Amino acid sequence: MDNPESLDRSSIDEPIPANGDNSFAAELPHNTDHEPVQHQIPPVSDGTAQAFDSVIHSDSGVNILLTRLKQSIASVRDFAAFLKKRSTLEEEHATGLKKLCRSTHESLRRPDNKQGSYAQNYDETNRVHDRMADNGIQFALSLHQMHEDLQELATEKERGRKQWKQSGLSAEKRVQESESAMEKAKHKYDSLAEDYDRARTGDRQSGRVFGLKGPKSAAQVEEDLHRKVQAADADYSSRVQAAQGQRQELIRALRPQALKAIQDLIHECDSGLTLQMQKFASFNEKLLLSNGLCVSPLKGQENHGNQPRSLRDIVYQIDNERDLRNYVASFAPKIGSKPADIEYHRHPTLLPSQQLPPSANRQPQVQNQIHQVPPPQQFPQQYNAPEGQQMHNAPLYDPARGPSPNEGAPPPVEKGHSDLPQQPQQYMPNPTVMPHMPTQNAPAQFPQSAYSSPGANSPVGPNGNQTTEKLLPPSRPVFGVSLDDLFQRDGTAVPMVVYQCIQAVDLFGLEVEGIYRLSGTASHVTKMRSIFDNDSSKVDFRNPENFYHDVNSVAGLLKQFFRDLPDPLLTKEHYQGFVEAARIDDDITRRDSLHATINSLPDPNYATLRALTLHLNRVQEHSGANRMNAGNLAICFGPTLMGSNSGPNIADAGWQVRVIDTILQNTYQIFDDD
Repeated sequence: MDNPESLDRSSIDEPIPANGDNSFAAELPHNTDHEPVQHQIPPVSDGTAQAFDSVIHSDSGVNILLTRLKQSIASVRDFAAFLKKRSTLEEEHATGLKKLCRSTHESLRRPDNKQGSYAQNYDETNRVHDRMADNGIQFALSLHQMHEDLQELATEKERGRKQWKQSGLSAEKRVQESESAMEKAKHKYDSLAEDYDRARTGDRQSGRVFGLKGPKSAAQVEEDLHRKVQAADADYSSRVQAAQGQRQELIRALRPQALKAIQDLIHECDSGLTLQMQKFASFNEKLLLSNGLCVSPLKGQENHGNQPRSLRDIVYQIDNERDLRNYVASFAPKIGSKPADIEYHRHPTLLPSQQLPPSANRQPQVQNQIHQVPPPQQFPQQYNAPEGQQMHNAPLYDPARGPSPNEGAPPPVEKGHSDLPQQPQQYMPNPTVMPHMPTQNAPAQFPQSAYSSPGANSPVGPNGNQTTEKLLPPSRPVFGVSLDDLFQRDGTAVPMVVYQCIQAVDLFGLEVEGIYRLSGTASHVTKMRSIFDNDSSKVDFRNPENFYHDVNSVAGLLKQFFRDLPDPLLTKEHYQGFVEAARIDDDITRRDSLHATINSLPDPNYATLRALTLHLNRVQEHSGANRMNAGNLAICFGPTLMGSNSGPNIADAGWQVRVIDTILQNTYQIFDDD
């Protein structure tokens, strides 16, 4: 038997270079001091090589290699599953870090956070983490691609294994069947030859043999056996020749072909697995090196002053003292001039009669001092200020400003707006002819604007003083107008009053305790409502002076707008759908049902609800300071947004609160945050 051609195993002994193309394999600074170590694989000994050849060329060689190929495929699939799980973990980590960086960057812009070097360097620290997140996402994509490649490799090799299992084992089976038939023919041939030998030598138990046609003689029996032996000999010879031919074909062609193909599959499978493992090790090194360079870049590489700083250098650049001084100094233009010294000037009418100056010289003094506000203890006893009246609203005389045109004489008393005693007013234009009466019995004549209480039709101005300014005419009304009409008229899906109120609360009210629960000043709400009804495009609530520094009134104005809508924000048409969804006990099913109903709202209602929900979500994120969580906000806005103030809807108040609470609890599942 000729020796079969030897199979090449050099592909197993040589290391596979990790030169696979992948987007994560970016060029990084190369350090020649740390060259990769080339691991030398020990050569295969002669005894092992001989044992290997003797085993694979045996009758069980094909089965052994098929089992080994099956192990290689299983290993490929196991490593592919590991890469998939690792890719998922890396992607979740990188995505979470990316989202954290985005939210941190947005929070740094808020005015309630420190600015200056802290904000600048903190933002740069955030960018370092953003670059690390990018590295993690790219690493996860590379691992996912490696997983796909290994899955494809395992599928391909499994297909080849099944093919060669069928062809290789079928050839082995044909040889085994041929040899089995040869053994049967040999056994029959040997049995007939022994019978013929006994018949020829006379070794038989009886002298005659009875056949079908009667008894046969010994010669006839011998002749029959001889003929059978010759036939068995011919059959046995042909079986031997057939078995020899099939075995020679198996040994010379079929078995070596199957062995080489299966061994090639093993080599390709093992080599592909080794290559991916080498790439995995390389990508891990590059990920850690890239993140390390983000945290601490290499020194000594000048780039025209644009060399990135390390994380340590960035943090150490924060100067708290400079930030504090710059912040305080930024308010210098708003301080204004130094206030005048506070002095006490006694009113001329309270002076003793003998100390009154002559009439010729007294008139100018009275004209200059009549506007000074006397201390509370010098008020006449007949004047009793109403309980709770805020005296600090009285205007003080400013020497630099001088008296206003209307301050020369007491203004007329308006009915229903004066806190002074209602009695006939005796105004003396010439103080020199005033009769000398006891001071405590003469009612003082002060300007009414200093002591009149604010009313519904007399709102307080931006400086905190009482003003008699009339309300603006409603040239472009906003309150009481449907959202669809506002959208058709103004061209904005979210009404300007909603936008301005949300902006004011975001800037100045997120940490105000009880926001949207505490009521504002009614006069402020009335005045701001008239301004919006006149021309909402001229309103800018980024300046707190425009809403009298009263953010609670802004919150009340926003709720008043939604209460005055002809059709509620969540619409009467979809009211029953919202209530039915609120009755669902399962949280996920209730959320999805509400989501579907919200998507069916008209465009202006959907856009306004989205803006309001995202705003209220920001409010509840500061519940530690403002004590307004999702449940409290839902109680405040449930009846307002669903129009349940009257009628049969009052019985559904609990379900309406649950609707708003579910929407706030699932803000980002229902609305995007772009």
